[in-house]
Amino acid sequence: MDKFQLKQYMNASPDAKLKDLVTKLLYDEILALRIAPGSKLNVNQIASSLGISRTPVAEAVQSLSEIGFVVGHPGQPGSFVLDLSLTDMIDLYRVRDAVESTAAALCAYQADDRVLRELSLLAEAFKESVENRDILGMKDTDMPFHRLIIDSCGNPYVVQSYEQILPKLTMYQASMLEFIVQQDNDANPWLAGVKYNHISVVSAIRMRMPELARQSMAEHVGASLSFTSLSGGGMDPFRAIRRA
Repeated sequence: MDKFQLKQYMNASPDAKLKDLVTKLLYDEILALRIAPGSKLNVNQIASSLGISRTPVAEAVQSLSEIGFVVGHPGQPGSFVLDLSLTDMIDLYRVRDAVESTAAALCAYQADDRVLRELSLLAEAFKESVENRDILGMKDTDMPFHRLIIDSCGNPYVVQSYEQILPKLTMYQASMLEFIVQQDNDANPWLAGVKYNHISVVSAIRMRMPELARQSMAEHVGASLSFTSLSGGGMDPFRAIRRA
């Protein structure tokens, strides 16, 4: 993270406030795991590396805290990036399974033709991205697919529950892309099967079969968790990210 990166953001959004640009920069660095999970954010150090005052950096850290990407630890001064671990991911994905599987089942009742078209397009694009190992393509289609199902389920409490887990869920999804890059071959069976998961969910919703939609989403969430587990070779794969 340096002055050149910030300059690129400024050129792309010349009318944006500096604190918003720094927020976006830190947000992107966290999602790309270039700022390691659990890291302490040194406001003075960041400001120095970017060649700006500490005020917009402190404001950016506060903004990230408000959306759940940065937290405080009792008894420890400063702000820290959310930490990740396989144990924590398992706990989170149990909740994700309950929320997203319910949303998929509700969509089988609620989804109109427009939503079905958008889900189908995202599912096909995700499949092609997995086949091509197109990491950016997966990023652009995976979370939007899940978000559309949540937003289209018609239950505000499901939406609220999803919003609570979204910051950390987004970080775990970003970490999965990092693990995909690290795969040297197709030994991990997730890559062969996951490309069809979104299509299966859409098919169940289109057929107005809520329990099948629920099951298809549960299988997809479970497959994603299995992929991360396998990526560690029997160990917590996030240990390597913290050391990097």
